Amino acid sequence: MTELQSPYSFVNDPVEKSYFISSVNGEAETADNNGFITKLDHNGKLLNLKFIQGGKDDITLHAPKGMALVEHVLYVADLNTLRGFDTTTGKPVMALAIRPPATSQPEPLQTSLSDVTFDGKRHLYCSDQKANTIYRVDLTTQTVSVLITDRSLAGPSGLAIHPKSGQIIAVSWEKGKISEISPEGVVTEIVSNGFFSNRFQNLRGVDFDRWGNMYVSDFTTGKVWRMSWDKRFQVIAEFLPSPGDLSIDRANNLILVPYELAHAAEMNGLETPSDGKPKKEKRTLADYGFIPPPPKPAVEGSVNK
Repeated sequence: MTELQSPYSFVNDPVEKSYFISSVNGEAETADNNGFITKLDHNGKLLNLKFIQGGKDDITLHAPKGMALVEHVLYVADLNTLRGFDTTTGKPVMALAIRPPATSQPEPLQTSLSDVTFDGKRHLYCSDQKANTIYRVDLTTQTVSVLITDRSLAGPSGLAIHPKSGQIIAVSWEKGKISEISPEGVVTEIVSNGFFSNRFQNLRGVDFDRWGNMYVSDFTTGKVWRMSWDKRFQVIAEFLPSPGDLSIDRANNLILVPYELAHAAEMNGLETPSDGKPKKEKRTLADYGFIPPPPKPAVEGSVNK
Protein backbone atom coordinates (compact mmCIF):
# COMPACT_ATOMS: atom_id res chain seq x y z
CA MET A 1 0.00 0.00 0.00
CA THR A 2 1.50 3.31 -1.09
CA GLU A 3 0.07 6.86 -1.38
CA LEU A 4 0.26 7.20 2.40
CA GLN A 5 1.92 10.14 4.14
CA SER A 6 4.07 9.21 7.14
CA PRO A 7 1.87 6.25 8.15
CA TYR A 8 2.12 5.57 11.86
CA SER A 9 -0.29 2.77 12.78
CA PHE A 10 -1.99 -0.13 10.95
CA VAL A 11 -4.86 -2.02 12.61
CA ASN A 12 -7.61 -4.46 11.66
CA ASP A 13 -11.31 -4.24 12.46
CA PRO A 14 -12.53 -7.74 13.37
CA VAL A 15 -16.16 -6.59 13.43
CA GLU A 16 -16.39 -5.05 9.95
CA LYS A 17 -13.55 -7.16 8.50
CA SER A 18 -11.59 -4.13 7.37
CA TYR A 19 -8.30 -2.33 8.05
CA PHE A 20 -7.28 1.21 8.98
CA ILE A 21 -3.97 3.07 8.52
CA SER A 22 -3.24 6.43 10.17
CA SER A 23 -1.13 9.00 8.30
CA VAL A 24 0.48 11.89 10.18
CA ASN A 25 0.92 13.81 6.90
CA GLY A 26 3.43 16.38 8.15
CA GLU A 27 5.24 17.10 11.40
CA ALA A 28 4.46 14.56 14.10
CA GLU A 29 3.97 17.19 16.82
CA THR A 30 2.20 19.91 14.80
CA ALA A 31 -1.50 20.73 15.10
CA ASP A 32 -2.02 21.35 11.37
CA ASN A 33 -5.35 19.50 10.98
CA ASN A 34 -4.30 17.62 7.84
CA GLY A 35 -3.88 14.08 9.15
CA PHE A 36 -5.93 11.31 7.58
CA ILE A 37 -6.95 7.69 8.03
CA THR A 38 -7.14 5.18 5.19
CA LYS A 39 -9.67 2.34 5.04
CA LEU A 40 -9.04 -1.02 3.34
CA ASP A 41 -11.45 -3.89 2.71
CA HIS A 42 -11.15 -7.42 4.10
CA ASN A 43 -8.67 -8.34 1.36
CA GLY A 44 -6.49 -5.31 2.01
CA LYS A 45 -7.72 -3.46 -1.08
CA LEU A 46 -8.12 0.30 -0.92
CA LEU A 47 -11.63 1.53 -0.13
CA ASN A 48 -10.92 5.16 0.70
CA LEU A 49 -7.48 6.76 0.96
CA LYS A 50 -8.83 9.59 3.11
CA PHE A 51 -11.77 7.92 4.82
CA ILE A 52 -11.27 10.28 7.77
CA GLN A 53 -9.58 13.57 6.88
CA GLY A 54 -8.64 16.49 9.10
CA GLY A 55 -10.06 19.81 7.93
CA LYS A 56 -12.93 18.22 6.00
CA ASP A 57 -16.56 17.69 7.05
CA ASP A 58 -15.96 19.39 10.42
CA ILE A 59 -13.33 16.79 11.33
CA THR A 60 -10.32 17.71 13.46
CA LEU A 61 -7.37 15.38 13.02
CA HIS A 62 -3.85 16.75 13.36
CA ALA A 63 -1.25 13.97 13.58
CA PRO A 64 -3.00 10.61 14.08
CA LYS A 65 -0.76 7.98 15.60
CA GLY A 66 -1.75 4.82 17.47
CA MET A 67 -5.26 3.38 17.06
CA ALA A 68 -7.56 0.89 18.77
CA LEU A 69 -10.99 -0.48 17.89
CA VAL A 70 -13.89 -1.01 20.26
CA GLU A 71 -16.98 -2.38 18.51
CA HIS A 72 -17.89 0.25 15.88
CA VAL A 73 -15.59 3.02 17.10
CA LEU A 74 -12.02 3.69 15.99
CA TYR A 75 -10.06 5.46 18.74
CA VAL A 76 -7.08 7.53 17.63
CA ALA A 77 -4.21 9.11 19.59
CA ASP A 78 -3.89 12.64 18.21
CA LEU A 79 -1.37 14.86 20.02
CA ASN A 80 -3.16 15.84 23.27
CA THR A 81 -6.56 14.40 22.35
CA LEU A 82 -8.05 10.93 22.15
CA ARG A 83 -10.53 10.95 19.27
CA GLY A 84 -13.23 8.47 18.35
CA PHE A 85 -14.72 7.92 14.88
CA ASP A 86 -17.55 5.76 13.59
CA THR A 87 -15.98 2.92 11.61
CA THR A 88 -18.81 2.89 9.06
CA THR A 89 -19.36 6.58 8.40
CA GLY A 90 -16.06 8.09 9.55
CA LYS A 91 -17.93 10.71 11.55
CA PRO A 92 -16.46 11.88 14.89
CA VAL A 93 -18.15 10.50 17.98
CA MET A 94 -15.73 11.56 20.75
CA ALA A 95 -12.92 14.02 21.45
CA LEU A 96 -11.37 13.71 24.89
CA ALA A 97 -8.59 16.14 25.83
CA ILE A 98 -5.84 14.61 27.95
CA ARG A 99 -3.78 16.79 30.25
CA PRO A 100 -0.24 15.84 31.26
CA PRO A 101 0.55 15.05 34.91
CA ALA A 102 1.61 17.94 37.12
CA THR A 103 5.36 18.27 37.66
CA SER A 104 7.77 20.52 39.54
CA GLN A 105 9.51 21.51 36.32
CA PRO A 106 9.36 25.21 35.36
CA GLU A 107 8.30 24.33 31.82
CA PRO A 108 4.92 22.56 31.74
CA LEU A 109 4.75 19.30 29.84
CA GLN A 110 2.80 19.02 26.62
CA THR A 111 0.78 15.87 26.12
CA SER A 112 2.11 13.79 23.23
CA LEU A 113 0.06 10.63 22.82
CA SER A 114 1.77 7.80 20.97
CA ASP A 115 -0.54 4.80 21.17
CA VAL A 116 -3.82 3.51 22.54
CA THR A 117 -4.99 0.00 23.41
CA PHE A 118 -8.21 -1.56 24.73
CA ASP A 119 -8.33 -3.98 27.65
CA GLY A 120 -11.42 -5.80 26.35
CA LYS A 121 -13.59 -4.51 29.20
CA ARG A 122 -14.20 -0.80 29.70
CA HIS A 123 -10.80 0.89 29.65
CA LEU A 124 -8.49 2.33 27.05
CA TYR A 125 -4.84 2.97 27.86
CA CYS A 126 -2.83 5.72 26.17
CA SER A 127 0.94 6.17 26.18
CA ASP A 128 2.54 9.62 26.47
CA GLN A 129 6.09 9.26 25.24
CA LYS A 130 7.36 12.66 26.38
CA ALA A 131 5.81 12.54 29.85
CA ASN A 132 6.72 8.87 30.57
CA THR A 133 3.08 8.39 31.41
CA ILE A 134 0.30 5.93 30.72
CA TYR A 135 -3.26 7.22 31.06
CA ARG A 136 -6.38 5.19 31.72
CA VAL A 137 -9.62 6.20 30.00
CA ASP A 138 -12.93 4.96 31.36
CA LEU A 139 -15.19 4.56 28.33
CA THR A 140 -18.33 4.43 30.45
CA THR A 141 -17.78 7.83 32.08
CA GLN A 142 -15.35 9.21 29.46
CA THR A 143 -12.95 10.29 32.20
CA VAL A 144 -9.15 10.22 32.22
CA SER A 145 -6.79 9.30 35.05
CA VAL A 146 -3.03 8.83 35.26
CA LEU A 147 -2.24 5.15 35.68
CA ILE A 148 1.51 5.57 36.05
CA THR A 149 4.21 8.18 35.53
CA ASP A 150 7.65 6.62 35.76
CA ARG A 151 10.98 7.44 34.14
CA SER A 152 11.71 3.72 33.93
CA LEU A 153 9.16 3.54 31.10
CA ALA A 154 11.83 5.32 29.01
CA GLY A 155 9.52 7.00 26.55
CA PRO A 156 6.63 4.52 26.24
CA SER A 157 5.65 4.22 22.60
CA GLY A 158 3.66 1.15 21.57
CA LEU A 159 1.07 -0.48 23.83
CA ALA A 160 -0.73 -3.82 23.83
CA ILE A 161 -2.71 -5.97 26.24
CA HIS A 162 -1.27 -9.41 26.89
CA PRO A 163 -3.97 -11.82 25.64
CA LYS A 164 -3.44 -14.25 28.52
CA SER A 165 -2.46 -12.19 31.57
CA GLY A 166 -4.39 -9.02 30.75
CA GLN A 167 -1.35 -6.93 31.71
CA ILE A 168 -0.39 -3.82 29.74
CA ILE A 169 2.76 -4.22 27.65
CA ALA A 170 4.72 -1.09 26.74
CA VAL A 171 7.77 -0.78 24.50
CA SER A 172 10.13 2.14 24.94
CA TRP A 173 11.48 4.53 22.35
CA GLU A 174 14.49 5.68 24.37
CA LYS A 175 16.17 2.60 25.82
CA GLY A 176 14.93 -0.40 23.88
CA LYS A 177 12.98 -1.72 26.83
CA ILE A 178 9.84 -3.84 27.16
CA SER A 179 7.81 -3.36 30.33
CA GLU A 180 4.72 -4.89 31.87
CA ILE A 181 2.29 -2.65 33.75
CA SER A 182 -0.45 -4.02 35.96
CA PRO A 183 -3.93 -2.43 36.07
CA GLU A 184 -2.81 -1.02 39.44
CA GLY A 185 0.14 0.76 37.83
CA VAL A 186 2.99 -1.50 38.96
CA VAL A 187 5.83 -1.57 36.42
CA THR A 188 7.87 -4.73 35.84
CA GLU A 189 10.74 -4.85 33.37
CA ILE A 190 10.47 -7.80 30.99
CA VAL A 191 13.38 -7.20 28.64
CA SER A 192 16.05 -4.52 28.36
CA ASN A 193 19.41 -4.06 26.72
CA GLY A 194 22.27 -5.43 28.79
CA PHE A 195 25.83 -4.24 29.31
CA PHE A 196 27.13 -6.60 26.64
CA SER A 197 24.09 -6.57 24.38
CA ASN A 198 22.26 -3.84 22.54
CA ARG A 199 19.46 -5.77 20.88
CA PHE A 200 16.96 -2.91 20.60
CA GLN A 201 17.23 0.78 19.82
CA ASN A 202 13.95 2.65 19.24
CA LEU A 203 10.94 0.40 19.67
CA ARG A 204 7.71 1.63 18.12
CA GLY A 205 5.03 -1.11 18.02
CA VAL A 206 4.03 -4.24 19.93
CA ASP A 207 1.29 -6.86 19.60
CA PHE A 208 0.57 -10.56 20.12
CA ASP A 209 -0.54 -13.41 17.90
CA ARG A 210 -3.20 -15.94 18.90
CA TRP A 211 -0.58 -18.21 20.51
CA GLY A 212 0.78 -15.52 22.82
CA ASN A 213 3.95 -14.74 20.88
CA MET A 214 4.96 -11.09 21.11
CA TYR A 215 6.02 -9.01 18.09
CA VAL A 216 7.92 -5.72 18.37
CA SER A 217 9.16 -3.32 15.72
CA ASP A 218 12.45 -1.43 15.95
CA PHE A 219 12.10 1.77 13.97
CA THR A 220 15.82 2.54 13.78
CA THR A 221 17.32 -0.89 13.08
CA GLY A 222 14.55 -1.82 10.65
CA LYS A 223 13.77 -5.12 12.35
CA VAL A 224 10.68 -6.95 13.53
CA TRP A 225 11.30 -9.36 16.41
CA ARG A 226 9.22 -12.23 17.73
CA MET A 227 9.46 -13.23 21.39
CA SER A 228 8.04 -16.60 22.40
CA TRP A 229 6.49 -17.31 25.79
CA ASP A 230 9.86 -18.48 27.13
CA LYS A 231 11.52 -15.17 26.10
CA ARG A 232 13.38 -16.53 23.11
CA PHE A 233 13.87 -13.85 20.47
CA GLN A 234 13.97 -14.26 16.72
CA VAL A 235 14.27 -11.65 13.97
CA ILE A 236 11.48 -12.42 11.50
CA ALA A 237 12.16 -9.46 9.19
CA GLU A 238 15.01 -7.00 8.77
CA PHE A 239 16.27 -4.25 6.48
CA LEU A 240 12.80 -2.70 6.71
CA PRO A 241 12.35 1.04 6.05
CA SER A 242 11.30 2.47 9.43
CA PRO A 243 8.76 -0.14 10.65
CA GLY A 244 6.15 1.64 12.77
CA ASP A 245 3.28 0.77 15.09
CA LEU A 246 2.60 -2.77 13.90
CA SER A 247 -0.34 -4.97 14.83
CA ILE A 248 -1.46 -8.55 14.37
CA ASP A 249 -4.66 -9.68 12.68
CA ARG A 250 -5.10 -12.77 14.84
CA ALA A 251 -8.07 -14.20 12.97
CA ASN A 252 -6.16 -14.30 9.67
CA ASN A 253 -2.68 -14.68 11.18
CA LEU A 254 -1.35 -11.56 9.43
CA ILE A 255 1.19 -8.98 10.54
CA LEU A 256 0.39 -5.38 9.60
CA VAL A 257 3.36 -3.01 9.34
CA PRO A 258 3.42 0.69 8.38
CA TYR A 259 6.66 2.22 7.06
CA GLU A 260 6.67 5.83 8.15
CA LEU A 261 9.63 7.15 6.16
CA ALA A 262 8.76 5.10 3.07
CA HIS A 263 5.14 6.35 3.09
CA ALA A 264 3.89 2.79 2.66
CA ALA A 265 2.43 -0.18 4.54
CA GLU A 266 2.08 -3.91 4.00
CA MET A 267 0.46 -7.02 5.42
CA ASN A 268 2.09 -10.43 5.40
CA GLY A 269 1.17 -13.90 6.59
CA LEU A 270 2.83 -15.26 9.72
CA GLU A 271 4.05 -18.81 9.98
CA THR A 272 2.02 -21.07 12.22
CA PRO A 273 4.15 -22.24 15.17
CA SER A 274 4.18 -25.92 16.03
CA ASP A 275 2.67 -25.13 19.43
CA GLY A 276 -0.38 -23.78 17.63
CA LYS A 277 -1.18 -27.10 15.95
CA PRO A 278 -3.65 -29.61 17.37
CA LYS A 279 -2.12 -31.57 20.23
CA LYS A 280 -2.51 -34.92 18.43
CA GLU A 281 -0.44 -33.77 15.49
CA LYS A 282 3.24 -34.56 15.99
CA ARG A 283 6.04 -32.25 15.01
CA THR A 284 7.79 -33.03 11.77
CA LEU A 285 11.14 -32.03 10.31
CA ALA A 286 9.24 -29.53 8.18
CA ASP A 287 8.55 -27.58 11.38
CA TYR A 288 12.26 -26.89 11.51
CA GLY A 289 12.58 -25.94 7.84
CA PHE A 290 13.88 -29.33 6.65
CA ILE A 291 12.41 -30.75 3.46
CA PRO A 292 13.66 -34.27 2.69
CA PRO A 293 15.01 -34.93 -0.82
CA PRO A 294 12.86 -36.97 -3.22
CA PRO A 295 13.50 -40.74 -3.23
CA LYS A 296 16.07 -42.01 -5.71
CA PRO A 297 14.71 -43.94 -8.70
CA ALA A 298 15.07 -47.70 -8.52
CA VAL A 299 17.94 -49.27 -10.44
CA GLU A 300 16.75 -50.70 -13.74
CA GLY A 301 15.96 -54.38 -13.44
CA SER A 302 15.75 -54.36 -9.65
CA VAL A 303 12.67 -55.51 -7.79
CA ASN A 304 11.38 -53.78 -4.67
CA LYS A 305 10.23 -56.18 -1.97
